[in-house]
Amino acid sequence: MTVDDDARESLGEKGDGEASRERESGPAPEPLATPTRWDDGLIARRAAERAVPASEQEPVAEDDEAGLPPLGGAYGGTLRTRLDALHELVGLSRTRVESEALAEAGRVLDEAAARQRLSARHTVVAIAGATGSGKSTLFNALAGVPVSETGLRRPTTAAPLALSWSEGAAGLLDRLGIPGRLRRRPLAGGAADADLQGLVLIDLPDHDSAVTAHRDQVDRLLGLVDAVIWVVDPEKYADAALHERYLRPLAGHAEITFVVLNQIDRLGTEAADLVLDDLRRLLDEDGMALGEHGEPGATVLALSALTGEGVSELRDMLGRFVQERVAPERRISADVDAAAARLRPVYVADGRPGLGERARQDFADRLAVAVGAQAAGEAAERVWRRGAIRACGTPWLRLYRWYERVREHGSTDSRLQAPVEDELTARQRVEQAVRIVSDEASRGLPGPWAQAVREAALRGADGLPEALDELTVSMGDPAARPPRPAWWPAAVLAQVVMTCLQFLGALWLVGQIVGVMEPGILAPVLIMIAGIVGGPLVEWACAAAVRGPARRYGQEAERRLREATAACGRDRVLDPIAAELMRYREVREQFVTASGATRVASRIGGTRLGGTRLGPTRGGVARAR
Repeated sequence: MTVDDDARESLGEKGDGEASRERESGPAPEPLATPTRWDDGLIARRAAERAVPASEQEPVAEDDEAGLPPLGGAYGGTLRTRLDALHELVGLSRTRVESEALAEAGRVLDEAAARQRLSARHTVVAIAGATGSGKSTLFNALAGVPVSETGLRRPTTAAPLALSWSEGAAGLLDRLGIPGRLRRRPLAGGAADADLQGLVLIDLPDHDSAVTAHRDQVDRLLGLVDAVIWVVDPEKYADAALHERYLRPLAGHAEITFVVLNQIDRLGTEAADLVLDDLRRLLDEDGMALGEHGEPGATVLALSALTGEGVSELRDMLGRFVQERVAPERRISADVDAAAARLRPVYVADGRPGLGERARQDFADRLAVAVGAQAAGEAAERVWRRGAIRACGTPWLRLYRWYERVREHGSTDSRLQAPVEDELTARQRVEQAVRIVSDEASRGLPGPWAQAVREAALRGADGLPEALDELTVSMGDPAARPPRPAWWPAAVLAQVVMTCLQFLGALWLVGQIVGVMEPGILAPVLIMIAGIVGGPLVEWACAAAVRGPARRYGQEAERRLREATAACGRDRVLDPIAAELMRYREVREQFVTASGATRVASRIGGTRLGGTRLGPTRGGVARAR
């Protein structure tokens, strides 16, 4: 049977696209809320009913109803959690991270959603390889009929060709962009074909084709299929284009990767062993885990598609692989791993970023220095002490101090205007405080989040000096009206008594001198001395008594200004920084979940091969190592 005859038999008398959809249409799922089943459309459903009698229609597999993924069923378990976390991660990061960095994660989410809506009973496996590697020959050998063109003319495969062993894969092939004229069905093969029910095999163009469009098709389809069979030959198995462009970037997809060394009929047994071992070495250098000793990873085997040697082993492995029905989830999980690895520099910090209590206190201290909280407290203390001494001091001492102030300053106003340089210095100190705290908070953060923290701090710092000025004005000058203790009137009265004694003694002596009063110098002298000595004693006692209250008053004034300044800085700078750090912690937790550190995946190698590793085969019998 030629390729054209096979195509006519597959397509019938209808047009290429319509006939293929009629042949490929099959049961697909309703959304999870309704248990009914649906087809690809009314035309496809009627065509399928005409093509397949009701008595011969494929029954629903019992294992489908026993818990296996339904058609288009939602992802479950760990993968569902990881996809939700990745979706949340992208949503939280759109305003912080550049769209280019999130593009791959968005693509993975879109592809996961698209694959979820399609058949979960089918596994799409692509056969990829270089020019002349024999992938089309292997495609025909697996199909049991020459459906893919082979020959010496390169490139032979110009467009991807699909081979489906069961109905219901039309949606998957539409997603891959494979037209109906390039969709085939294998010949009935008995029990061997029964094991491959659900397999959709794609023959890709050459990945090293001279035609750019062919390479673009390979790159596009490799991002959509569920698994890949890489076909290499003894001459180009170490080709740098294959390893550097495909195998190394796809090392994380080892569990859905088959690497087949074809054309071993051209080698002897010993040479085949050497080439296969070297191929495994190259794959290990690429970072691709090999499914040996029961561990999950890529499957490596040798065969000859031309002679059929080892093809039956590959068919058996593909059968078990397809019947597991976990390849789509493994593919999506590997894509999530790759996306998380690309996003790691955006979300993983070098240390433990954040604002500690020490950094917050240092910021408050710098703002307090900028507004002069300590100086204001000391000034309030001095004014309080000066007022007490002035109220309780001797009139002669107050007169002398007034004279000194007039002589030194030329004015009775003790409040001096602050120079412009001090105001500029205060603004600079505020800006420096904001810069230091933002650097401290962003230290160790990834670039986008460090920039977000600094921008939040700068937005808060805009207008902060003016806000602090308004705050200090609204609080008033603590030195303007110092409190007056209850004992001040008594001290003032005592000072008045001492002054009166001085005047009384002086008048008494004058009266004796002018003869108005009887002579007697002792009494007026003692009264005058008592007034002269008592005045300074009262002033000294008041100064000693006022020292403690004045200090407490100054400290209280400083504390109030510090607290008000710290509250203003916290509202404008620290809280926005804390909000950005909280958002970063949220996205970091989502990243940890999406990266799947605790992901549990079923093992492909041990399940398929029973923990053995296939070496080169001779006479159709695999040698286990």
